[in-house]
Amino acid sequence: MTTLIDLRPPGSAPEPEDTPRAIRKSLSIPDHLFRWGSTGIGAVVLAVTGAIGIFLGYQMVPTLRHYGLHFFTENQWNPQLNILGIAQVLVGTVEVALIALAFAFPLALLTALYISEYAPAWLRAFLVSMVDLMAAIPSILYGMWGYFLIMPHALYLSRWLNEYLGWLPFFHVVNGKPRAPVFNQSAYDSSPFIAGMIVSMMVIPLACAVMLGVFRQAPLSEREGAYALGSTRWGMIRAVVLPFGRGGIVGGTMLALGRALGETIAVLLILSVNTDLKFRPLENGGVTTAQLIANYFGEATSGQLSALLAAGFVLFAMTIVVNTIAAIIVNRGRSNALTEI
Repeated sequence: MTTLIDLRPPGSAPEPEDTPRAIRKSLSIPDHLFRWGSTGIGAVVLAVTGAIGIFLGYQMVPTLRHYGLHFFTENQWNPQLNILGIAQVLVGTVEVALIALAFAFPLALLTALYISEYAPAWLRAFLVSMVDLMAAIPSILYGMWGYFLIMPHALYLSRWLNEYLGWLPFFHVVNGKPRAPVFNQSAYDSSPFIAGMIVSMMVIPLACAVMLGVFRQAPLSEREGAYALGSTRWGMIRAVVLPFGRGGIVGGTMLALGRALGETIAVLLILSVNTDLKFRPLENGGVTTAQLIANYFGEATSGQLSALLAAGFVLFAMTIVVNTIAAIIVNRGRSNALTEI
């Protein structure tokens, strides 16, 4: 039998019994204000986005009544002959965006990995600021930089690709003649390849920021576990950081794609308008949806303006779908891929 011994001094008051603390279910006033403010801002953003979509969709109705589905299959944009179509416009939009991703993806991934895993602590904040500063540079400055500095040198890269890979339709230039005695620069300048190269510099900060944020969330315990098992730094990155950040890599890349689809000013300065249906990015001429709208908006009649807004609705839908998928992938956090050490 166990006997309890009271060690309290004689005459001392008994200790109060432990009672659970009541938890208030109602939120405080600051919490209510924050919830109402966040909900209101989110509702305004959704309302504005929905209003833009409804407006563009309503303006698309007259175009579909007049041109029908041929509006999506016709490649010529000739207001004088009343022939309007966006087949080549859509091809050019995707073409420039994919070229931009081809340049931006490896640069953004390697930059994020270097800042997250290799850069010393005293340099890391400075590099993050520089990447963020790239996103603040106006589009017209990128366009001027590309036109005066990048394009004169990119012509020779285009000619080299046409000379050695021209047997592929993707790299073929009809009037390029890379082995001709005189370099025909007009066949290569103002091409989707050069425009995509410039747009890539504009989407790198967005993709890099998303990837960097995900890489930083890789669990420290798994990092240390990889090192404890004898892994090198690159082995730890390959076994822990990259599998953990797979969702961020995909989501950041798709967000960059959505940004590249709607770029206007830089493409307008670099790319010469050509609505011939083709998929030869090294060749002079092309057109994107945003460039088409910016180029013809000022002189468009009411019917042509409706057609331009219809093209804008297609671009709006493409961008919304891409950004929504990217946001879902990024918000999933850690991917379902297992970390192998």
